[in-house]
Amino acid sequence: MEYVTAVPHPRSEAAASARSGRRSLAVALLCGALGAAVALLATRQRWAEGTATVAGGAFPLTAKGSDVTGVPAALAIVGLAALVAVFAVRRAGRVLVSGLLALSGAGIVTAALVAASDGSALDEEAAKASGDTSATVAALTHTGWPYVAAAGGVLILLAGLLALRYGSLWPAMSGRYERGTARPRRTARPADPDRPEEIWKALDRGEDPTGA
Repeated sequence: MEYVTAVPHPRSEAAASARSGRRSLAVALLCGALGAAVALLATRQRWAEGTATVAGGAFPLTAKGSDVTGVPAALAIVGLAALVAVFAVRRAGRVLVSGLLALSGAGIVTAALVAASDGSALDEEAAKASGDTSATVAALTHTGWPYVAAAGGVLILLAGLLALRYGSLWPAMSGRYERGTARPRRTARPADPDRPEEIWKALDRGEDPTGA
């Protein structure tokens, strides 16, 4: 009786690893780029609105995401830089950059959720509009854009986790420009005996001008 072993072939394992690397790379690039774009877009939108009492009347106030907090936009840029840097480093460096990418996403989520109910930016505008430093905004409401920014942070976080898990399977930049790589030296052309200046240059370089 013949027995069929379930031991996987090395080539099939390598092919499966390559497929996993390509798929995770595509998903990470998509999530990282899309998440950064969503977070940056969300910070330019209106996050909160309310009114301030000015000269006995209600004065409308609005605050964009960048007015409420600058953390999501800053971390979105950091996340983009880390996403690109993942391909410029290897081994431990890639793990560190992947961790930075994941932390950028987590920071965006945290900052956006905290700012979703923050009214301090509108309080400052109310104080400026009314001329009363103790004035606060009235009828404060918030939009859904902070949660959109948080969603962008989740995408960046996912890209970082994928980089941590599958980054070792991803390609890196070409190593021919890496430090320490020796470049082939050109062989000097023998000096032309009919041109004295070439003979003197060869002698200055410590070469035999006859090419022998």
